[in-house]
Amino acid sequence: MMKRLSLLLVICLFCTLAANADSIKAQGFWTRYSKTPRYISVDSTMAAKQQARAQRPVQFLYDVDFTTYFDNREYHAPYQIPQTIFNFRLSPEVGVRLLDRAGGVHDLVAGVSYTQRLGGNWRDVQFDPIAYYQFRYRGFSVALGAIPYTKRISPMPDWLLYDSIAYMHPNIQGAYMSYHDERGFMELMCDWRGAQTDVRREMFRVMLNGQYQYKWLQVGGLAHLNHKAGFAKTYEPVMDDINANAFVGTDLTRYTPLDSLAIRVGYIFGWQRDRATNDNFYNHGALIEVYANWWFLGLKNTLYVGDNLQPLRPRNAFVCLGDPFYQSRLYNRTDLFIYLYRSEFVDCYFSWNMHYDTYRLQHQQQVIVRFELEPLMRSLAKPSDKHAYIRAIFDK
Repeated sequence: MMKRLSLLLVICLFCTLAANADSIKAQGFWTRYSKTPRYISVDSTMAAKQQARAQRPVQFLYDVDFTTYFDNREYHAPYQIPQTIFNFRLSPEVGVRLLDRAGGVHDLVAGVSYTQRLGGNWRDVQFDPIAYYQFRYRGFSVALGAIPYTKRISPMPDWLLYDSIAYMHPNIQGAYMSYHDERGFMELMCDWRGAQTDVRREMFRVMLNGQYQYKWLQVGGLAHLNHKAGFAKTYEPVMDDINANAFVGTDLTRYTPLDSLAIRVGYIFGWQRDRATNDNFYNHGALIEVYANWWFLGLKNTLYVGDNLQPLRPRNAFVCLGDPFYQSRLYNRTDLFIYLYRSEFVDCYFSWNMHYDTYRLQHQQQVIVRFELEPLMRSLAKPSDKHAYIRAIFDK
């Protein structure tokens, strides 16, 4: 344990020394846009070339996304295991963009996500292809193929996507649609996670979510279905995990000296069924979220009170994709985090997460770094515009 913590401190020290403290500024919660973004100063000739290139009817696209994550989990719950995850993921992409006369944008992109477990070898490598067509027009977007999860407007909530799965499942495999304007957004995705074969189950998830904001008031919700079938020749029970969530929230940032202060209260309803035994489980609970940050310091607290949201997990874990802590009737997670460096194209933070369930207080430490080339190129093309900070793989 001391070796893990020593390694963690070395990583944090390195990132802190490399950071420019004047450039660190925290991002508002539940949004991709920053209140006080940084600007990149570039040569005017380079900017002119970038802007001219952006007006061409046919453009060449390229991007590189790199994420590395150190995750030390000191868990002592019956539904969790203590472990340390230390991986990196490299995702290069290339493509072409076509601009039509009506103002639509057509992108055809191909690439690959290369995930490597540090300390492992080639047998621990995972390759996930990236290939999708995307059409965008006046706030509307539709993409088909293998689409990176980073294309989503809002991140998946913890109770629907466990961080271990988020690490190793980088793409939406199927379809993704969205619409956004200054008042809010809507998203619809179908992630076909498993094509049925003799050795692979048929599995998919569908989710519709959205949010509307009027001044300081936020309202929204989601509907979610996760379906697990069996293998092509071997029988396995068919199971479903169905959820609905409605929430109301408020953004109090403008009334405080903080950079962000937001509160959200929601209700979760769940219906899980095992079709083989005709067992149906109905559950519900309340979810309260608080987010606050000032400069490079932040706090995120999530409190869940209610029924076990994953009653079918002991029968088959593939039907429950959320954090196993939500099997507890009382669960509180407090994340204390610090941005070690942040800009339009780099996000590096350290987070100390405390989990409390009905058993005991448990700890988790994370260092997550994400680099993306495309936001840097966009800021070079339009240096006078306000640019959002890059978002890491989780909403921090």
